Amino acid sequence: MISPADKKDYPALIAIWESAVKATHDFLSDEDFEFYKRHIPIYFQHVDLFKYTDDKGVIKAFLGVDDDSIEMLFVDNESRGTGIGKILLDYAVNKLHAIHVDVNEQNTQALNFYYHFGFKEVGRDEYDGEGKGYPILHLEKS
Repeated sequence: MISPADKKDYPALIAIWESAVKATHDFLSDEDFEFYKRHIPIYFQHVDLFKYTDDKGVIKAFLGVDDDSIEMLFVDNESRGTGIGKILLDYAVNKLHAIHVDVNEQNTQALNFYYHFGFKEVGRDEYDGEGKGYPILHLEKS
């Protein structure tokens, strides 16, 4: 079930972020991992934040959208491959009208996920939003 997330959900969302990033972002230095982890609560404040809970009420994934852009979509590593990401992406595109997403160029799993669902590359930046040397691909759903 998808519902709005709020501040009380932050610890669970950060744990999901950590689980997902450790599984998919092996290119991040330990220092940068800790940097982003500290900043996640700040990033949460700049998006419309949604959580995905299972039938037992356990949060398994989350989505952050700003205007027509997916700013974050993370699924707990133990739940990856179960269709939750697809459910959240469908919600973002069809309910929230989000057609843009930025993805780390080195995160081939995420890139393949978005490509599979019809996103196409429309641009590239050499540095991420924090000015760090992690190239970002800008994708758009046509």
